[in-house]
Amino acid sequence: MEAAATTCYRHPSYETYVRCVRCDRSICPDCMREASVGHHCVECVREGQRSVRQARSLFGGTVPRAAAPVVTYALMALNIVAYVVEVVRSETVDRFGMVGALLVDPSGERYYYPGETYPGFELSGVADGEWYRLLTGAFLHLPPDTSFGVMHLVFNMLALWNLGRAVEGQLGRARYLALYLLSAVGGSVLVYLIAPETPVVGASGAIFGLAASFYVINRRLGRDMRAVNRFLAGFLLWMVISAVFTSWEGHLGGLLTGGLVTYGLAYAPARLRTSAAQLAGGAVLVVLLAVVVAVRTAALTGGA
Repeated sequence: MEAAATTCYRHPSYETYVRCVRCDRSICPDCMREASVGHHCVECVREGQRSVRQARSLFGGTVPRAAAPVVTYALMALNIVAYVVEVVRSETVDRFGMVGALLVDPSGERYYYPGETYPGFELSGVADGEWYRLLTGAFLHLPPDTSFGVMHLVFNMLALWNLGRAVEGQLGRARYLALYLLSAVGGSVLVYLIAPETPVVGASGAIFGLAASFYVINRRLGRDMRAVNRFLAGFLLWMVISAVFTSWEGHLGGLLTGGLVTYGLAYAPARLRTSAAQLAGGAVLVVLLAVVVAVRTAALTGGA
């Protein structure tokens, strides 16, 4: 004898003979979700997804269910928006670009800082407490009226697009963002140590950090390093060549910081590859960078 038809628990107007194999509720074709045996209802599928522990990468990061590199997209958007702002308001570069120590006269002209100030001149830069420049300068680029102009932004965004997707997919979003920001600050700190009088803008320090991270990741995963070695050699060659017109200090600082951070994520003992331990390690690095900046500031200003 044929079983009596029942109605779907979500759509009472639908008659159905199918039931969820987990909760035994009647489900129509719109509510059926295929399972290894029979069908599940929508609620049982959601409950199952909540109870499944999300996968983690070798580096401790959560592997996102969606493959879209959203942090890379967001960083690119921030760089592009910042460029539009500086085109509209040209003073943005002087106000937020990375510079360690310069003298500024009442008209806004900048002069070399010899270690002391003079009447009518004010100290400007990180040495004057403008620590935000260590990060904000990494989101600005050369204005369009300079020799390199908009190509500075274009080249950096192409590199960020290619490197960012690979690194973000391995580290996870939070660790990837932390790596990017720490590399940017690390590049600015080395500029401050070596060439505090040199104004610097650009995402290159952070991108060199991503390049070092990409190298460490591939080495840790045991992949064929021949192509990766050629890639990194090309980046190092570019750092040497571009020293003629860009800040090699920022590139090198970002490279060293990115490599150090990723090495810690990749090779730390398993018990230290937890979110809490990695957060503590990042905090320690931030404190060390802050101490370096404070010591350099004291040396530049005579402790004033």
